[in-house]
Amino acid sequence: MNSELSSQQVKEIGEQGLLERLQRFCPPEIIGDDAAVLETAPGQSLVVTTDVLVDGVHFSNLTTSPEDAGWRAAAANLSDLAAMGASPLGITVGLGLPSELRVSWVERLYQGMTECLQKYNTPIVGGDVVRSPVTTLAITAFGQVNPSQIIRRSAAVIGNAIVVTGVHGASHAGLELLLHPELAQDLNDVEKTALIHAHQRPQPRLDILPILWKILAFQCPMPHAHCPMPIAGMDSSDGLADAIIQICRASCVGAVLERRQIPVPKTFNHWLPPEQALKYALYGGEDFELVLCLPQELASALVQHLGEGAAIVGKITAGSRVLLHDEQKKFPDQVLNLSQGYQHFRQ
Repeated sequence: MNSELSSQQVKEIGEQGLLERLQRFCPPEIIGDDAAVLETAPGQSLVVTTDVLVDGVHFSNLTTSPEDAGWRAAAANLSDLAAMGASPLGITVGLGLPSELRVSWVERLYQGMTECLQKYNTPIVGGDVVRSPVTTLAITAFGQVNPSQIIRRSAAVIGNAIVVTGVHGASHAGLELLLHPELAQDLNDVEKTALIHAHQRPQPRLDILPILWKILAFQCPMPHAHCPMPIAGMDSSDGLADAIIQICRASCVGAVLERRQIPVPKTFNHWLPPEQALKYALYGGEDFELVLCLPQELASALVQHLGEGAAIVGKITAGSRVLLHDEQKKFPDQVLNLSQGYQHFRQ
């Protein structure tokens, strides 16, 4: 190993740099998406994803009750399964806990997880508990998917429409309201509550999958090697811009987004300046919507079926740049990149 590289600190290469290094230790055909896919019995594949949440980084008692922390942890993992086209089977939970932590806090955490999981008939099937100086929650979720229905980041092709399944920016707005209550002075109670709820109780979009399969069945009733799934995607847990950039990188393509097509909560129209609303939508994260790239006809059918909130926000292009475009030409084209969103280990 190069001595100069071995002396680097994690913060010097950042989250994405560290992931690139660690991916060398894994089979290239398995990693790179929201979850790993392992071939098991004929006609089904096992989908596995792991998510780690740390007190003070992913949740805080200033903004999140134990129940909400549990819900959000479960929702994050279910969202990763949805992003792969998979149905959940169960989760395991690993806990790192300080000795002084109240037992009631842990029970309330599990209550929140259970409330989320019950909606999708998903049990907690095991786990582990260890002593730790900081509260840490690591969940591994298991799902199953028909191999012909696996959604991958690397399947986007030039000409695809880019669909988002709902509004973006609500979760980040809710977090800001919890951290800075004075920001709510121009909001009524219903608006404020809705934004906070979006942050504390996000909804994994597993409901999208049966709708998607139904629409796709019209184009390819029997998917197989000569009629693959014409769809790429991932979830927007790290932000809408991050999701589109990651899909484009994996697919070796570029994209153009139309800024006026990006759906935001109606509340933003009278509460936030347009540029701040756009920033929340692109980089806020934790909205847990799906970002899907598929042929224009299928994209239009999906958006029409999903209704308000869903939208076609752009298209896949040649090249590698992801551009934010304004068809009214009031704003110049802007190149989107990962550095504008949240990254672990950033100095």
